[in-house]
Parts: sequence; structure tokens; C-alpha cells
Amino acid sequence: MADKKELTFEQSMARLEEIVGQLEANAKPLDEMIGLFEEGLGLVRSCDQKLKSFEKQVDDLLARNGDSNAEI
Repeated sequence: MADKKELTFEQSMARLEEIVGQLEANAKPLDEMIGLFEEGLGLVRSCDQKLKSFEKQVDDLLARNGDSNAEI
């Protein structure tokens, strides 16, 4: 999948599930499998960054509302 537009977290996870299924099926040529693996790594990084951003947003909201000791 080319870098067209920024995917949502949910879209990234869905694409990652597709990639995992294709890799597990082991039915593609090695060149394609390497490309899928590389795309998957990019999606994992993107999801991780989004999760960290979401966590910071929640922490900021909790801090603004005086509940900085709350656990997520």
C-alpha cells in the first residue's frame, strides 16, 4: 500500500491484520513477502506513535481536570 493518505488507527490495524494473514499463508513470492513485512513494520510504528499520542492526550485531560493520579 503506497503512502497515499494518513490511515486512522483502526484502518492501520485492519491493514496490519491483512498483512499478517498473507504472511502466514506463505503463498506469495519472497519479494512480495518482504514488501508486506516492511509495510507491516511501518504500520506498527505508526500505530505505536498514535497510541502514545492518545495516551498523552488522556493524561493531559486528566491533569487539567485535577485527576492526575488516575490510572488508565
